[in-house]
Amino acid sequence: MEDGKPTVRAVDRALDILLCFTMKADWAMTEIAEHVGLHKSTVHRMLATLEEKGFIERNSSTDRYHLGLKVWELSAHLSRTNDQASIWLPEMERLRDQLGETVSIYVRDGSERIRIQAVQSNQSVRRVAPVGVRLPLYAGASSKVLIAYAEPLVQESIFGDPAWLYSIDLDQYKQQLAEIVENGYATSFEEREPGVAALSAPIFDRSGNIAAALSASGPASRLTMEAMREYAPDIMESARRMGMMMI
Repeated sequence: MEDGKPTVRAVDRALDILLCFTMKADWAMTEIAEHVGLHKSTVHRMLATLEEKGFIERNSSTDRYHLGLKVWELSAHLSRTNDQASIWLPEMERLRDQLGETVSIYVRDGSERIRIQAVQSNQSVRRVAPVGVRLPLYAGASSKVLIAYAEPLVQESIFGDPAWLYSIDLDQYKQQLAEIVENGYATSFEEREPGVAALSAPIFDRSGNIAAALSASGPASRLTMEAMREYAPDIMESARRMGMMMI
């Protein structure tokens, strides 16, 4: 019982662990155990379950834990003013008005990307981008950005995943990734959907790591390769501004 109300012990403990991340972004297992007052073996089991469900992720190089992308998926269905996706909205709307196309934010989750925020184009013919949708990483401008700026070990794990499209020539693809890093943006022209084109740039966190991909998408008849090259400086500048807003 807590404050006279019945609780489920395991759920209560799991929520205590999740609430640790309201104080700082990453924790060692021993730190969590000390903070919540549980034995390390209990915390280890709890973290394993939360990681399996996508609420927690473990950095294998540092053996520290941070919130997983399942939290983003949940927040996509909430109206809040203080989460990262909401903080980015004004800049996304400004870019939408500047380019006249639908603007989206994607983050990587394993071999997929998730659209965590979007503002729709005001034009009658437009690209509709619902929030919370999962898409494969093997196609699309934002996918290429998320892979191009990932660490080499992450890239290899993506290429080795069963979900990867093995018909892709990896040598040519890696050369394309190198060009994306050199140019600072990626384009796609009818790669995933006929008649749809997209332009994407990386959003970096304060440590210089890839946090998300900012994308503008629309009809290929309007968003031509020439138009995307023209818009590239604008989307890269918006991505830079959004990186400065990282919390």
